[in-house]
Amino acid sequence: MQLSIVFMGTPEFAKHSLKVLHEARVIIKAVITAPDKPAGRGQKLKESDVKKYALSQNLKVLQPKNLKSEDFIHELTLLEADLFVVVAFRMLPEIVWSMPPKGTINLHASLLPQFRGAAPINWAIIHGQEETGVTTFFIEKEIDTGNIISQTKTSISENETVGELYERLMRIGSDLLFETIINIDSGNIESVSQEKLMPEKLLKAPKIFKGDCEIDFIHPVINVHNHVRGLDPYPGAWVNLVEKSTGYRKRFKIYNSNISSIPVKNSESLMVHENGILFPCADYYLSVKEIQLEGKRRMPFKDFLAGNNIDDFKLDIKNV
Repeated sequence: MQLSIVFMGTPEFAKHSLKVLHEARVIIKAVITAPDKPAGRGQKLKESDVKKYALSQNLKVLQPKNLKSEDFIHELTLLEADLFVVVAFRMLPEIVWSMPPKGTINLHASLLPQFRGAAPINWAIIHGQEETGVTTFFIEKEIDTGNIISQTKTSISENETVGELYERLMRIGSDLLFETIINIDSGNIESVSQEKLMPEKLLKAPKIFKGDCEIDFIHPVINVHNHVRGLDPYPGAWVNLVEKSTGYRKRFKIYNSNISSIPVKNSESLMVHENGILFPCADYYLSVKEIQLEGKRRMPFKDFLAGNNIDDFKLDIKNV
């Protein structure tokens, strides 16, 4: 392969693609990633997963704060790369994505045009999708709207969490990305406009905020289950439980849920079952195997019950 690239990405999802491309001996002129950021209690500067890998392989690393700065644009121009490759990075200005002669491609973790946005894996599960996948496409002005080059589909199992699906799509995506680059190098591609693939209902995947993670138990158990697993392990679905004796609200995150076949009798009371703590939904109970009190560690429900009586709590009235 003679084609040369500049790789742009930040998190682990992107690092895996970079690793696959590097080990396949794709010519990587430079790696662009986010500036180091303070993290943890000590606020020490933390390097991105992409940067750590790039440095370990002696690849050139650039960390621009401003993607439109003259110095950065000049440095990119000097690299003379044929293609820019983007995986989980910031939105690029046109002066950047229009620069390389072969264009700029992006790997997105959904079957575009569905789930455009920052959190496609989470929202696919939250919406109860049975199928998702990965897409490579050419970047254009509007985010996630460019012509599709290739896609790989995969099913989503009924109890699969976003963490588990993330791992699978990370591997599937890196293979698709490499295949796409090979086809671009050989001139063997035919991209398709997303307008030709528009579904009747277009689902979006915006960034997830804290409020999006609150569980509303007025919904059927299938919806609540999808919500929980779509946020497991991060950022985590949460609920306020009221301490009956004091009226104090305590915030809990819940993980590792399953749909029970037990009909709900009391819409406020929680119960203990051999397989988990039962949370009442609109129809059936949701069985929760792991729970985390705010400020504490995530733990199996039996460990939590060793120090707490579930009868001391009820659902916050706002959630029922």
